[in-house]
Amino acid sequence: ELKQKFPDAFLDPKIEPLLECDWHVYLWEKKRELRGEMWQYSSSLICFLNGHLLGNEEELASWAKNQWNFAFARPQAFYQALTQEYYSKHLQRTGHQFVFMDVEIGGEPAGRLLFELFSDVCLKTSENFRALCTGERGQSQSGLTLSYKGSVFHRVVPNGWVQGGDISPGGKGDGGESIYGPTFEDESFAVSHTKRGILGMANKGAHSNGSQFYITLQPALWMDRKYVAF
Repeated sequence: ELKQKFPDAFLDPKIEPLLECDWHVYLWEKKRELRGEMWQYSSSLICFLNGHLLGNEEELASWAKNQWNFAFARPQAFYQALTQEYYSKHLQRTGHQFVFMDVEIGGEPAGRLLFELFSDVCLKTSENFRALCTGERGQSQSGLTLSYKGSVFHRVVPNGWVQGGDISPGGKGDGGESIYGPTFEDESFAVSHTKRGILGMANKGAHSNGSQFYITLQPALWMDRKYVAF
C-alpha cells in the first residue's frame, strides 16, 4: 500500500513464497546473523529498513505513520485473507500433493502439521502416506486398520528427528503396515535430507517400508540413500 501511494519513493516489492517451516528457519538464521536483541524477538513477522531491523507489524505501522503520515486502514482480517490466498496459490503452483495431521499432546489440541508430498518423484510412497492419512483403504488383509488416526510419535531424537506411524495395536515402534502389504520397496532417493522438516519412510533395511515415518529436525545428509524421503 505504501508503494501504491508513493510509487517513486519505494522499490518494487519482491515476494518470496515460503512454507511455514521454511519461514521459521529463515527467522532462526536471521537471529543467528544479527544476534543481540534479535535473540529476544518473538514475532513471526519481521521488517527491515535499508538492511536494518525495523521490527514487527506494529513497529512498521508506527514508522509509516511517523515518516509518511500513512495508516494501514484495512482490518487485520483483510491481510490474513490475502495471505491465505497467496499461500494457497503457492501450494497449487508446486504441483505437489498436500496432506495434514491434527496433533494432540496430553489429549489437548497442539496444532496441525501440513505435509508436502513429492508425488512427482515418489508417487507410490506419497500415495501410501496420503492414504494412511485419510484412512480410506479400510483394513489390510491381516485385519490392521490402515490409518494414522490415533497413532503416536513414539520416538523423539533431540536435534535429529521425530518418528511415528506405527499403526499396529499399542504403537510401540516395532510394527506397522503399508497399503500395499506388510512392506514395499524403496522407490527413489531423489529427495535429499538437506533441511529441517524433511518427511521420510522409516525402515528396517532396504525395501522394508511400511507405515512408519520420520520428520527431520535439522539437515541429515547421512540419511540419503538409506531412507526414502518424499
